[in-house]
Amino acid sequence: MNIGKTVFAQLQEHLPLYQFRLCVKRYGGNHKIKSFTCLDQYLCLFFAQLTYRESLRDITTCLLGMRNKLYHMGIRGTIARSTLADANEKRDWRIYQDLPGFCSNPN
Repeated sequence: MNIGKTVFAQLQEHLPLYQFRLCVKRYGGNHKIKSFTCLDQYLCLFFAQLTYRESLRDITTCLLGMRNKLYHMGIRGTIARSTLADANEKRDWRIYQDLPGFCSNPN
């Protein structure tokens, strides 16, 4: 039985949510979005990176296999391959590039 936080939740604590929301607002990432927000997209892709998923089908299958844990992972939107594909295609990539400490060179 799990007593503490999952590894994913512990890693997610290092995401600067305030700066992330500023980046989303700057580039209009959640404009006219009803259910699958930029944070949902980021968390899905973050999970996929950590678990070495190789395709959209692989990502969605793995996430839907843990459907009862998605809310606790922070993913509030519905997961579908087409939804994730549309989000990857239409959202501005600079939202994720501008996150401080994630893409910057420490030297």
